[in-house]
Amino acid sequence: MLPWAAALIALTALRLALCASLPLAPDEAYYFIWSQHLQAGYFDAPPMVALVIRAGTMLLGNSTLGIRLFGPILSALGSLLLWDAGEQLFPGRQVGLLAAAMLNATLMIGAGAIIMTPDTPLIFFWSAGIAALARLITSNNPRWWLAVGLAAGFALLAKYTAILFIVAVFVWLITQVPGRRQLSTPWPWVALLLALLIFSPDIYWNAQHGWVSYLKQGSRVAHFNPGRSLQFLGELLGGQFGLFTPILFALAITGVWQLGKAPSHTGHLLVWLTFVPGVVFLEHVLSGRVQANWPAILYPSACLAAAALPMAILRRWLRPGLALGFGLTALVYAQALAAPFPIPARADPTALQFSGWRALTRAAASHHPAFLTANDYATASALAYDAPAFVPVVGFSNQWNPRWRYFALPSARLEGAMGILVTHRLNTPCAHRLGMVWRRRGGQKVMRYLLCQVRATQPGVLLSK
Repeated sequence: MLPWAAALIALTALRLALCASLPLAPDEAYYFIWSQHLQAGYFDAPPMVALVIRAGTMLLGNSTLGIRLFGPILSALGSLLLWDAGEQLFPGRQVGLLAAAMLNATLMIGAGAIIMTPDTPLIFFWSAGIAALARLITSNNPRWWLAVGLAAGFALLAKYTAILFIVAVFVWLITQVPGRRQLSTPWPWVALLLALLIFSPDIYWNAQHGWVSYLKQGSRVAHFNPGRSLQFLGELLGGQFGLFTPILFALAITGVWQLGKAPSHTGHLLVWLTFVPGVVFLEHVLSGRVQANWPAILYPSACLAAAALPMAILRRWLRPGLALGFGLTALVYAQALAAPFPIPARADPTALQFSGWRALTRAAASHHPAFLTANDYATASALAYDAPAFVPVVGFSNQWNPRWRYFALPSARLEGAMGILVTHRLNTPCAHRLGMVWRRRGGQKVMRYLLCQVRATQPGVLLSK
C-alpha cells in the first residue's frame, strides 16, 4: 500500500504546483468574491465553496494557490475515503484502492482538482457519505447514520444536487428488505434531520431573499425542448465518454450493470447512487443541456462498481484504462500550463478559461477610468481579481446584472463618474466606444472585447478590494 500512498502524495503535490502556476478562471474569481463576503447563501449556489476558499486564503493569502489550496487536498482525502469504502464493501479484493486510482484517472476529477468550484467539496462529502454507509453496512452500528447525515448536510451546503444522494439512499433502503428494517428505526430519520439542520442556514437565507437560488436552479427544468433532446443527449453521453475517459467509462457501465443483476444489498447501494442521478440527468436533456461537470457525482460510486468487476476483466482493461486516463489528464495539464499543442486559442478550452485576463484588465485600466464594470458576472469577476488598486471594479445590479443585489458587498456610490464597460457582447449599445481589445494567449487571439465609456447613473457594489 505504501507505493500507492506515495503516488497519491506525489499527484497531490503536482496538482498543488499547477494550482500555484495557472491563472484563475473567471468562475474561480467569482467564488473568490463570495469568500471575501461570506453569507449563508448566494444567488447561484450554497456557501461551501466560499468557506473552502476563505480557509485557503487565510493560510496562504489571496493568491491562486491560496484560493485553490483545498482542491487537491480534498481530492486526496476523498480518494482515501473511497479507498476505505471499497475495502469495507468488498474486503480482501483491493476494490477501494482500484476505485481511488480510477477516480483520479478520470479527466473530470483530474481537471476539477486544480480548479476551485462547488463540485470540489461536493465530491469530497459525497465520497464521505459513501464511506459512512460502507461502515454502517459492515459494522451494523446504527450510529454511523449520524456520519451519513453529516456528510449529506455538508454536501447540500456544497451544491443542491446533493439532494440526489439522499434520494438514492432512501430508494436503496425502500427496495431492500434490510433497508426497510432500518427505516423502522429512528436512525435514518435522525440522519435526515441532521442533514436538514446543517443545511438550514441556506434555507433561511433563501427565505430572506425570495427563494432566489432555488428558483434559479429550478428554472433549468421549467421549459420543455424535445426538439433538441437528441442533441443534448449526444452531448451528455459524448462528454462523459471523454471526461470519464473511454476505457474507464466502459468499465463503469459494465460494473454498475453487473452489480444491478446480482442480489447484493451492498452492490445495490452503488447502483442506486449511480442510477438515480443518471436518470435525472438523462431526463434533463428533454429541457436543456446538461453541463459537463454535473455528472461528477456519479463518479465515486461508478468507480467502486468498476473496481468490483471480476479480475479477469480488470487484468485486461484496468492498466490501459488508467494509462489512458492519466495520460489524457497530463496532456490537459501541459496544454493549460505551456500550450505545446497547436490548438487554435479560440477553440482551446484552457485558453478560454485561463489566458489573457490580466492583460485585458490592464488595457482597460490604462484609460484611467473612475471604475471598471462588465455586463456578465464572469468578466466582472476576472476584472475584480486582476484590477490594480487604483481602479475599482463595480457591479451594477439594476443596469446589467441583477445577481449583484444578492451579495452583501460594500456600496460604491459613483453617480456621475465616467467608467469603462468591458464586454465580449459586441452588440452591446455603446455611445462612446474606446476601441476593441483582444484577450490573448501569447500571440494568439482568444476573445475580443469592446471597451465602452459609460457614466454611472446609480449606486453599485464594489467587487474588488
